[in-house]
Amino acid sequence: MTSGVSKLPCQDERPLGFTRHDHDRCAEDAMAAAEAQCAAGNLRFTPVRRRVLEILLQEHRAVGAYDMLDRLREGGFGSQPQVAYRALDFLVAHGFAHKIERLNAFIACTHPGQAHAPAFMICRLCDTVAEAQSTPAKGALEAAARAAGFRIESTIVEVEGVCPACAGKPDA
Repeated sequence: MTSGVSKLPCQDERPLGFTRHDHDRCAEDAMAAAEAQCAAGNLRFTPVRRRVLEILLQEHRAVGAYDMLDRLREGGFGSQPQVAYRALDFLVAHGFAHKIERLNAFIACTHPGQAHAPAFMICRLCDTVAEAQSTPAKGALEAAARAAGFRIESTIVEVEGVCPACAGKPDA
């Protein structure tokens, strides 16, 4: 999904979750991008949707729906699972968040408002998730799909490994 929202200052081609950056500024800019995109698209950025995005932006770890529900309950937003799921569905549908299938959890998008093919690097030791740009439809995957008569519409890549912060740990 492309809009007039410019690239955020803390973004570059390196995976954001594993690099040092001004995280407060990163979160503020991502929230501003979401607000601008919602205003431009006449989308309802309700208080619960805003709070869910704030929670996702607090750290670069994926957050499960029930953990999200606990955090929403603490903030007075109710305790029904559909409260969390509806907000998460909205954020994913509009490109503000991604679902990490491997963890059955969600993470804020580091490229809101931009059409992109995300690749997620998930640390098996600390569950930190870094989002990077990928082009998986180019090359072998695209050739295999073409040979099968299949047309790729979207791809999401999730890889598991060890992040730089955990690389020196005994289990690495």
